[in-house]
Amino acid sequence: MISKKMEAAFNSQIGEELFSAGLYYQMAGWFSANGYDGMAGWMLVQKGEEQTHAHKFFEHIAQRGGTPVIGAMQAPKAEWKNPLEIFQAAVKHEQHITACINKLLDLAHAEKDHAAAEFLQWFVKEQVEEEDSVSKAAQKLERIGSSGAGLVMMDKELGKRGKA
Repeated sequence: MISKKMEAAFNSQIGEELFSAGLYYQMAGWFSANGYDGMAGWMLVQKGEEQTHAHKFFEHIAQRGGTPVIGAMQAPKAEWKNPLEIFQAAVKHEQHITACINKLLDLAHAEKDHAAAEFLQWFVKEQVEEEDSVSKAAQKLERIGSSGAGLVMMDKELGKRGKA
């Protein structure tokens, strides 16, 4: 059985993950509206991953006798100056999510909730990957600057994500 404190914290994380999905969906919308279809596709894949993360928390709570609750969420930002600004915002957001996961793991240890601690290990590893992939894209965009040819190449490269 999940404790009420852990249940509340995991329900809060469902909100964080769903906000993440909305943020990446909004970023995809900006990219699509501005002719960056590859980057839009990259963000749509990211949105799907965040929805999956929310579902994992939802299932974990339910499997342990708790009640998953979806709380109110604020709307994500909708306007950016350029692709670099978006990816820099994504880096900052992923760092925030990493901090959230770390706090949950600290709580699981404090609560002596071994099931929650084990469950969260997947997210710890996932956040390393999340921060790495978005940081690398931001670094490349920094080097490219406002180069039209470079942005076209980067859009094409990022558009390969999720395609076999």
